[in-house]
Amino acid sequence: MRSRSRYIVGRDSQLREIEQALTDAGEGRGGVVFLVGEAGIGKSRLAAEAVGMAFGRGVRALRGRSSTTGPTVPFRPLTEALMSLFRSGEPMDDLPLGPYRPALGRIIPDWSSDAQNNSSMVILGEAVLRLLIATGKEHGQLLLLEDLHDADPETLAVVEYLVDNLEYTNIVLLATIRTEPCDALDMADSARRRGVGTVLELAPLTRPEVRSMIAAQLDTEPDRVPAAALDRLWDDSAGSPFLVEELLQGMIGSGALVRFEDGWRVVGDLRSDVSTALARGILRRIDRLGPQGLTLLSAAAVIGRRFPLTVLQRMTGIDDRGLLSHLHAGVAAQLVVPDEPAPDWYAFRHSLTAEALLTQLTPGNRAAMSGRAADAVQALYPDLEGDWCPLVAELRSQAGDEAKAGRLFTDAGLRALAAGAIGSAITLLSRAERLLAGSQDVAGRTDALEALLPALAEAGDFTRAFGFAENLHTLGGSGLSTTRLAALHTRLAKVAHTAGRWEDGNRQIAQARTLLGGTPDERCTASIDVTAAYLALDTPGPDRTQLAEKLAHSALQAAQRHGLATVACQALELLATLARERDFDEATALLESALHTAEQHQLPLQRMYALTRIGGNNWLTEGATAPLLAARAEAQRLGSATIVYTIDGIMILDAVLRAGFTAAQQSAEECLAVVQRLRLAPATRYVLMARAALAAHRGDRPAMEESLAGFADWDGAGSQEEPLTRGLARAFCALMEEDRAGAVHEMRAVADLEDTNPSTYYLSGRYGIGLLLDVLSGGADRAAYEEIAATAPGRMRWNRQFVHFAGAVLLGREGRPEEAAAAVAEALRTADPYTTALHLGLRLIAEAAYEDGWGEPVAWLRRAEEHFHQGGVAAVAGACRAALRRMGAPVHQRRTGSSAIPDVLRSQGVTVREYEVFQLLAERLGNKDIADRLYISPRTVEKHIAALGTKTGRPNRASLCELSASLAASAS
Repeated sequence: MRSRSRYIVGRDSQLREIEQALTDAGEGRGGVVFLVGEAGIGKSRLAAEAVGMAFGRGVRALRGRSSTTGPTVPFRPLTEALMSLFRSGEPMDDLPLGPYRPALGRIIPDWSSDAQNNSSMVILGEAVLRLLIATGKEHGQLLLLEDLHDADPETLAVVEYLVDNLEYTNIVLLATIRTEPCDALDMADSARRRGVGTVLELAPLTRPEVRSMIAAQLDTEPDRVPAAALDRLWDDSAGSPFLVEELLQGMIGSGALVRFEDGWRVVGDLRSDVSTALARGILRRIDRLGPQGLTLLSAAAVIGRRFPLTVLQRMTGIDDRGLLSHLHAGVAAQLVVPDEPAPDWYAFRHSLTAEALLTQLTPGNRAAMSGRAADAVQALYPDLEGDWCPLVAELRSQAGDEAKAGRLFTDAGLRALAAGAIGSAITLLSRAERLLAGSQDVAGRTDALEALLPALAEAGDFTRAFGFAENLHTLGGSGLSTTRLAALHTRLAKVAHTAGRWEDGNRQIAQARTLLGGTPDERCTASIDVTAAYLALDTPGPDRTQLAEKLAHSALQAAQRHGLATVACQALELLATLARERDFDEATALLESALHTAEQHQLPLQRMYALTRIGGNNWLTEGATAPLLAARAEAQRLGSATIVYTIDGIMILDAVLRAGFTAAQQSAEECLAVVQRLRLAPATRYVLMARAALAAHRGDRPAMEESLAGFADWDGAGSQEEPLTRGLARAFCALMEEDRAGAVHEMRAVADLEDTNPSTYYLSGRYGIGLLLDVLSGGADRAAYEEIAATAPGRMRWNRQFVHFAGAVLLGREGRPEEAAAAVAEALRTADPYTTALHLGLRLIAEAAYEDGWGEPVAWLRRAEEHFHQGGVAAVAGACRAALRRMGAPVHQRRTGSSAIPDVLRSQGVTVREYEVFQLLAERLGNKDIADRLYISPRTVEKHIAALGTKTGRPNRASLCELSASLAASAS
């Protein structure tokens, strides 16, 4: 006999949580529930009960399951769930989706179009959300996604968007996840911490709950369960509901547990190995289906946990009546279930059932059946669209045909790359490369490597990518053509560029050119030239920008002649970067051409690069961050770690320039930990530069020097970021210390660096703060000003604020006060986002304005003094107060900051101003030097030192200097 459980045992609290979630959704408060537990703990059972609860409320349930066998396929569970909407008979074409409908073509085949790859992850997530809201507006919907631990990265990205945005809807997202390390479990934990999701952990059943479950299946009362059977099942199942049920069926099937008129009795030996007993119990039930039933289900197990009837029938040759008869018997025996909502698909009730079936197949039988399954799929679906390609690849692998399997995995990986699914592509292509390496299919392995290497670079896995470099010579010795081998060296050169390893990249380029000889095919050299152009821009040297531009032009011309879309995009993007120095309109036109080419040829990665550079241009010209953040979302959707962290670095610097120091500090520490672990040298240097700039803007020289030391360790010398460390960090820090001569010195160093190693980064100060300093010192006249103001870098927003300030000083000096005041007003409008720079500009121009008799220098100095005092930049605040005194303006005395005085000095009555003098004694400065630093008179310094000697009991100045130095050393 076959027993059945009439109800779920031990899950009352979880059911209440799910019921409450459905109730809340009915009131317009949607939510997310994650069912988390080990295999067999009852997640699917509880999820099925949730579906029943939803139906009882009139709520539609959409169900999808991630693949548990073979490689992952992008968006599979979402596609399965949402496709049931199209089988409901409701009109779907008139839904109010607006511009979001085309994005859904990536998930819903019925709505696919040529433009389906052009949507960002944010747009795609929003599109799914709007579809759910539109189709469930009357009664709400339950979206059930099972086995999310097996989901692809792309599915998880959409789910994460839904998790964050379901609160004010009538939708419940219910997902099942296994308790094993995976991205899905991390996402659930993050949602729980942020309060946007509920995590229900399913613990093993207790002994009383196991007894209740046994009683339910035996259709008896709990106190009538045989004690010996309970003991054995409790010990062997460890509280797993699935094991309880399967082991109990094994006891009944073996005759060890028998029902008599007065109840159930143990009449045989209950002891057995759990795995053996489990497999034997399952197979015993299958045996009751007869030899044909065993053959049918064994064939199904070879296909996977889910299996389509059309393939199964073609594979086994069983007629329609026999097929359905055996399937219905399998359903009755609780071995398989219809895999709703797909009408032609069934699934094993538990993965252990399929595993048990496979244990009874010999390796030869399993290989033969796998081959027949692959033949059946290819006969029915010769184009192997969607999931079919990786499925057949897996079946060919099981059949022992490594070469065919490897090439199919390569095809599946290339399709994933074309769809922008880098994570899935790496999984598929890695499998292809391993299989083809073992099959001695050199050409096939090369195909896999050519796609895998750039994918690994995008994901930041440089260690694996460079690991292949050591074995390239073996491919050359295996009959691979020099053209193909040169292409692999070029791919590795591109990887080296992404990692910031220009020397390694140049070596790979040299090897590629050597392999091609003196008269290479232009189609081959185009790819080499464009990669060499990117490397040239990273390689230190005075002519690097000219060489890069020459190589990029050559690559572009060849690409246009031979229809090489990827190379054309890469060349256009680099040329746009170089054009920024001349004309931003030219740069924008080149990037729009690259974007158009990428979209026309469905190149998602190149589209992402173009969007990133367009966003970068917007940030430079107007300080706008929205386009960059949209590009980051696209990069995250595609799985491009390099671009995600590159944009993160820019956002950190943007926060620094906007004086968002706390957020910048936190983001810098988090980002730096990741990019250093990934060995992303360019991103690491950029973040270290931004962190140094952060310290400089605070006037914290020790912290700045620490970051710059780290920058030097990451090959900072000669890099494009090096001038930024001088202008945005060292020069700014000097200005925060009121060391204007030091700032001018640093700006001279910037000019020398950029002459020796030209950079495409233009925020170093040469076109901004450096001009202002030169104008103030008389080192730049109107001609020099006009020259810089007319440049494209001079029109970048960060630079433009200082250019306007410089213009105001010149106008005031020329006796044009109204125009000078108007220039300051324009500078303040431009500098509005950059509060530190704004107030520094006012502080710098105030004295010149006072001397030349224009503007509002007193008001500017008061404003700047307040800002820098509040920011703790004492030197600049003090300089503002000193300048106000020289102008005869009343000055508010600041006497805060006593908390900074060491306890030993505070207890002796040392004041804030005395402590400022005391700190400088550690440097053994004279009275005049101290007075200059603090903007007080030497006589005042003398009085403070005398007071310090009296209060501390020190007999002379030398003794005070020693005390100051010792306290400074202990504080550090």
